[in-house]
Amino acid sequence: MKKILIIDDSALMRRVISDIINACDGYEVAATAKDGLQGFEMILSQPKYYDAIILDINMPRMNGLELLAELQKNGIEQTVIVVSTVAKEGAKEAIQALELGAFDFVTKPENYLETKSDEFKDAINNMLNIACEANGIIDSKASFISTKPSVKSDESQKKTLNSHSNSSNRTTTGDSMSALERLRLQREGSMSASEREKEGRTPLLRRTSILSSAQKAAENTSINASEYRGVKPGKKKLVALACSTGGPKSLQMVIPKLPKNLDAPMIMVQHMPAGFTASLALRLNELSEVTVTEAKEGDVLEKGHVYLAPGGKHMKISNEMGRDVIKLSDEPPVDGLRPCANIMYESLSQVQCDEITCVVLTGMGSDGTKGIKGLSASKNLHVIAQDEKTCVVYGMPKAVAQSGLVDEVVPLDKVAETITKNVGVS
Repeated sequence: MKKILIIDDSALMRRVISDIINACDGYEVAATAKDGLQGFEMILSQPKYYDAIILDINMPRMNGLELLAELQKNGIEQTVIVVSTVAKEGAKEAIQALELGAFDFVTKPENYLETKSDEFKDAINNMLNIACEANGIIDSKASFISTKPSVKSDESQKKTLNSHSNSSNRTTTGDSMSALERLRLQREGSMSASEREKEGRTPLLRRTSILSSAQKAAENTSINASEYRGVKPGKKKLVALACSTGGPKSLQMVIPKLPKNLDAPMIMVQHMPAGFTASLALRLNELSEVTVTEAKEGDVLEKGHVYLAPGGKHMKISNEMGRDVIKLSDEPPVDGLRPCANIMYESLSQVQCDEITCVVLTGMGSDGTKGIKGLSASKNLHVIAQDEKTCVVYGMPKAVAQSGLVDEVVPLDKVAETITKNVGVS
């Protein structure tokens, strides 16, 4: 029986989610917490006890992002599923949560009636099944690669924290203190008496910088773009990528490594609900040399530009007067998916390209395989699949690999280099 911890400040949501989980064979709610601080204390007391954690984001005393940051800071590995709403800052927070080590997220209903829907129940159960049975987890400490100077270093964040702490906090926090004691002192030192009394909601967590070891690892695996200048000269090329479960974190180990003068445009489908892809595209753009945007109707594909299919819409490419143009569609989901990678790949039969590089990363199911197979009949393809060891869920890459269509199988940290090696830089 797998044991689940629910951390949510809403008693109603704790009860609703508990009922869903307890009704599912093989799972039981072992404990609940009303805020991040209480949840963190439970995890610290039994770090190996819970098989998965259901985590809200906006909570008093310690929010979900702060909890994830504390787990990461203290090297405590947990399988965390974030339950978040799309409204207001919800999408942005969900992307931040993935950066901080969350496995994935489920969209929280915005009213009570929707919490009783089969859709929400299935989303919770399916995500628990995937998270608890995943055959490989990306190291969360290496899943977020900072390339922008605006992201604060560990040292600057410490200075910021100290500037908001009182003198007693600075003199009493020592190495012998527990992580929880340090956290409590830091929080109390940065809150006014009235804030402590009210225990109001905490502000959004400032973006945390990555451990220096992860930054060094990123530097060691950076691409020397000049080595790939003049690859397949005079050829028109396109990169088309598909991913699902584990994809948002995986993309942060791929897109930021691509050189800004990549000699091809890239289109990609990431299975996400409407409202979340804009935040993902924005975050990837902040981290990358290439330009990353959520695709819009009528966008003309340009080299060095990455176009992410909007959640809730299919993305196709149409050739109009010699230009490759993005078309968005509200057609029904295919195999329950919208956007669907098969739809994207199938549309590329119209594109006037000498070669299309198809990339399939982590994800559940087989989306992409059918589309790539059909496309191979009319186009020259080079197919790259992520290897099993580095996949969160080895479904989509496995399906395309078993089809016999794959030219290269590579680990996640080699995907960007493999793409660049194949299409070159301009």
